[in-house]
Amino acid sequence: MQATAYTYDEDTRCGSVLLDDGTPVPFDAPAFDAGGLRLLRPGQRVRIETEGDGEALRITLVTLQTL
Repeated sequence: MQATAYTYDEDTRCGSVLLDDGTPVPFDAPAFDAGGLRLLRPGQRVRIETEGDGEALRITLVTLQTL
């Protein structure tokens, strides 16, 4: 699934993305670390992997979108 980076805190390695419908979804440090990134800038297009649905939706991986 694709999303757009919305927020990112370098100290905690946590942040949030916006899904294509505009829904913000938070991610935690383990999801960021799983993607192997060192930094994330708001506005970057990212690929995410998720678990669950609705209120239980959880991001398990955040990495850069590549073609």
